[in-house]
Amino acid sequence: MGLRFETVTVESTSRAGYYPGASPMTVKMLAERRTGRLLGVQIVGREGAAKRVDIAAVALTAGLTAEQMTALDLGYAPPFSPVWDPVLVAARKAAAKVRGSAP
Repeated sequence: MGLRFETVTVESTSRAGYYPGASPMTVKMLAERRTGRLLGVQIVGREGAAKRVDIAAVALTAGLTAEQMTALDLGYAPPFSPVWDPVLVAARKAAAKVRGSAP
């Protein structure tokens, strides 16, 4: 399709780091270089991965940019998520990378 894109990968945990049972999670996000439009998200992890895939699916369906994703207000509770959700951390990194690649 000839799209130019930026990609970021974030290593995080499924829960707050101090909460017992936190497991590793990796989020990879692709955003179009010119517009910042979200192009794809891959998530590898055990618990909580499906929750994050749902967030990504809604963002993709809505045509959000990585920058717009940074404003999402997701629920927080230590047993279910770190303070900064891995998807939001990836969106912040992707938005910064898109801004940095602008002509």
